[in-house]
Amino acid sequence: MPGIDECLLEAMRLPGALGAAVVDWTSGLALGTVGDSPNGDHEATAAEAAELARLAAEHRAFGPEEGSDWSESAGEALPVEDLIVSNRDTYHVLRFVRTTFDSSVFLHLWMARSDGNLALARIRLGEMAERLVLG
Repeated sequence: MPGIDECLLEAMRLPGALGAAVVDWTSGLALGTVGDSPNGDHEATAAEAAELARLAAEHRAFGPEEGSDWSESAGEALPVEDLIVSNRDTYHVLRFVRTTFDSSVFLHLWMARSDGNLALARIRLGEMAERLVLG
């Protein structure tokens, strides 16, 4: 089971990866970072990404449809799996990490659009989130 550093190094092996972070979305603090930051400041990037994560996690508009098989009783505190933000040059993928406790952590990967593979990034980040050991 990989820890934060191992998970971040694995994320950087994805095609087009420019940088990655593990972020606590309740505080906006980066628990670990690697690579370049989109704005030159990993902590500012973490705080900004945490605002997006909170928005998605706390609003029903981004949750599953009524009658779906998702339920909090199944041990999943968040209805959101990931967020994707794209601009002209980069993709940003925020993948929520489900835990048995608070579930307030996400993986943030930013990658060059020209070299990145968004589908592969989503699959691999999902796998990393399942294996990530916090604490």
